[in-house]
Amino acid sequence: MGNEQVVGQEQIKEFIQKSVQQSKVSHAYILCGERGSGRNALAKLFAAALQCSAGNDEKKPCGKCKSCKQMAGGNQPDVIIVNHEKKGIGVDEIRRQVNNSVLIKPYEGPYKVYIIPDADKMTAQAQNSLLKTIEEPPGYAVLLLIAENIDLFLPTILSRCVILNLKPVSETVITEYLMNTLKLPDYAAHTCAVFAQGNIGKAVRYASCDDFSQVLNEVLKLLKNIDTKRIDELSAIIKRIKDNQYDINDYLDIMTLWYRDVLLYKAVKDNNMLIFSEESKSIATDAKLRSYGNLEACIKAIDKAKIRLNANVNFDITIELLLITLKEIW
Repeated sequence: MGNEQVVGQEQIKEFIQKSVQQSKVSHAYILCGERGSGRNALAKLFAAALQCSAGNDEKKPCGKCKSCKQMAGGNQPDVIIVNHEKKGIGVDEIRRQVNNSVLIKPYEGPYKVYIIPDADKMTAQAQNSLLKTIEEPPGYAVLLLIAENIDLFLPTILSRCVILNLKPVSETVITEYLMNTLKLPDYAAHTCAVFAQGNIGKAVRYASCDDFSQVLNEVLKLLKNIDTKRIDELSAIIKRIKDNQYDINDYLDIMTLWYRDVLLYKAVKDNNMLIFSEESKSIATDAKLRSYGNLEACIKAIDKAKIRLNANVNFDITIELLLITLKEIW
């Protein structure tokens, strides 16, 4: 559980090091970033550093002591990961997994660390229940809340937490990581890094996905001809997405990047700024035919589809509505 497992995020890693070495540790933190940004890895890195038994002059986590080895094996007894099965996190889960055990002292380490994934999905009741622990915690307790949307927290929670915002990782860093770790050729690593847009999790997923180039080609073929597609052809596309078990989030992300390129080209007419640089002619044509409002409406329609899918709205209906909307917006 060393720093090398967290790609980028140097400022936060340095902050963690200094906080632990100087014993300036707060009781609650929010690690905020989009899914795949490395927030879970950072939370585990923070927990490992807190529990590491290396001397004060050594870099933490050391990766060698008993606690670090337990972290690597996922069985550190004083690091608790809060689990939940439903979409949201209810008050009973917070009471059972956090509040009811926080007064029990650590078994071995100096701290008792609670990692709460999807913390922004806590209900208002759950957040108020957790607030009592954050307001009057035992000295050894540290809560690491992992979140994507910080606006979903109650103001009382936000005011009592240190907020660590994850930043996009540079294309160069991601490319080097994919080449060194996954042994990708430089051109393939660079392509994945470009489309990941600073998200290391997406880059690794793209690099590990045999179907990524196929998904990419299908999305481009669809969007370049969306105005001519019949409804039955759109239905066939939806069926193909399901049958091939494509990750719909990747599919939608690529669509967003296409419209982003068209919007960018319309504004600055610079091919060097395009993600889809090899499609510059099609992008230039789209940019000439579409208005700014048209392109913004397309991006909003894709965002709305993502929200619906996250809310468990029927897949076929959601994607069909999206494709019809994109066709009609044209």
